[in-house]
Amino acid sequence: MDSTQLVDHAKALKTRVQAYSDGGFRIRGEAAQAQVCQFLRDYAGPKSSFLKQAESIPVSYNHEMVSALDFILGSYIEYLEAGLATGVSPSRQAQLDVVSDILGQAQVILDGTGYHPAAAAMLIGASLEEYLRNWVEEAAVSLGNSRPGIDTYCKALRAADLISKQDAKDITSWAGTRNHAAHGEWDQVSDRERVRLMLEGVNLFMRQTLA
Repeated sequence: MDSTQLVDHAKALKTRVQAYSDGGFRIRGEAAQAQVCQFLRDYAGPKSSFLKQAESIPVSYNHEMVSALDFILGSYIEYLEAGLATGVSPSRQAQLDVVSDILGQAQVILDGTGYHPAAAAMLIGASLEEYLRNWVEEAAVSLGNSRPGIDTYCKALRAADLISKQDAKDITSWAGTRNHAAHGEWDQVSDRERVRLMLEGVNLFMRQTLA
């Protein structure tokens, strides 16, 4: 999802949330807060200041909660429209563009029927490895004497507290799927929907960790 699409989604959510201000019940405000927090967690990132502000809104009358959420979403939209969401260096952005292109190729493979899903799993795995390698280099994280690769990058980023324990588990799982494809274990990567979930997971991981 590019920034223009993200702005459109944020504006649509802002409009939906405003409807929760009617009625005077606290549960409506809590429902609106849940939607906004989940949206910001997925797209602004779990460490985002916008998410922290939305989560910190105290439970009160729904119109007060919705008003506060509306301001936060409005601020996030301004942030996106100002082009401030991409806080990476030009060189890394160029590398990330390459990764994005490769993931796009994987999507094309999964949407068609002429290729085995293992081909998409290989591309997704290669994209993930390149993303992690760039991140390790950008953050100047030491690999010690370990051989470069997804598992090594994952362990190094986890040791530096740059990814969560759950992130590490997900990366290990994705690496396993890529390895099945690389070793020709076709029965392990014949499920197109499983590989599609891998693609969605890697995309989401990248969005969240770039925030």
